[in-house]
Amino acid sequence: MEPKYKRILLKLSGEALAGEKKSGLDFDVINSFGKSIKKCVDAGVEVGIVVGGGNFWRGRSSGAMDRTRADHIGMLATIMNALAVADGLESCGLEVRVQTAISMPQVAEPYIRNKTMRHFQKGRVCIFGGGTGNPFFSTDTAAALRGVEIEADIFFKATMVDGVYDKDPKKYPDAVKYDELTFSEILAKGLKVMDSTAAAMCQDNNLPVLVFDLARPDNIYDACMGKNIGTIVR
Repeated sequence: MEPKYKRILLKLSGEALAGEKKSGLDFDVINSFGKSIKKCVDAGVEVGIVVGGGNFWRGRSSGAMDRTRADHIGMLATIMNALAVADGLESCGLEVRVQTAISMPQVAEPYIRNKTMRHFQKGRVCIFGGGTGNPFFSTDTAAALRGVEIEADIFFKATMVDGVYDKDPKKYPDAVKYDELTFSEILAKGLKVMDSTAAAMCQDNNLPVLVFDLARPDNIYDACMGKNIGTIVR
């Protein structure tokens, strides 16, 4: 069976890496993601991954701290997560490269697009840490930026909810799930799918976004194969 998408940008939230622990890292969870990602790579899919840092640090809840400094701490949290995910993927038999938006050559490669494309040609998974390298930008925006740069077919936003709803399904039992949306509808309806900067970047560069649930790790593979899961935003 041929995959629907040949190159994907997968966004993994920091909270997803923590599993039931809610903070820190759960390597059983990370390994379960790794097994699904390996199935994608074995099927011929090129995989780039952006990781969040919310399991270690949430800059906007840091109180009176200077926002730029808080965001720098958040970038370092995403790099810790990138290294942890790399370790998990390697334990599943994948060849992985971590690239960071902040230069730290003793730890990982700097992000260089041409190097990334070469890694894809060699069947390697690339994990992008450090966000965009700039404060005031979310990791959703970093994922949109990297997705556009690497010419991904789609941006997979893997969350803890099985799609986009008109209101929070955990609070409202009558919440209605959308199967398909446009970026204009997201912005007009105020749906909290991603921040407006990320949505605008995807819209301007025709990068579709698939929002789906990570509670079942094999959803990553199923999404690559084109199965009908989650909510697609075009």
